Amino acid sequence: MEIILKQDVQGLGYKNDVVKVKPGYGRNFLIPNGSALIANESNKRMIAENVRQVAHKAAKIKDEAVALAAKIGELTIELKTKAGETGKIFGAITSLQVSDALKAKGFDVDRKKIFFKEQPKQLGDYVVNLDLHKEVKHEIKIKVEAE
Repeated sequence: MEIILKQDVQGLGYKNDVVKVKPGYGRNFLIPNGSALIANESNKRMIAENVRQVAHKAAKIKDEAVALAAKIGELTIELKTKAGETGKIFGAITSLQVSDALKAKGFDVDRKKIFFKEQPKQLGDYVVNLDLHKEVKHEIKIKVEAE
């Protein structure tokens, strides 16, 4: 029996794959649980159209991430914070502060997509990674200064 998987099934295949299974497994388990469809011509066309649309949307999102990375370029952000005489900062520089600084410069980057290579604990220069897309990574520099 041929079926089309609607979700990933461990040991069987991934979403939108057409796989052969024993009739009892497909009819009594996969189809009633909503994990699969019978692989007839209309379902195959429907899945092919869904795959095409998802690929188009994914390509559009990736293009937007590449364009944002190109716009950001070699940006350096200056962040001011309270610091002691030795240069040690009070508190921490967070991804929210970096996100707010990027928004002030006109770039909308979610704070959940900002990662520090090294957590800033002293005044100075640091590198921050922006995870704009699963295939698009970008680095910016931040300069931590005393208020």
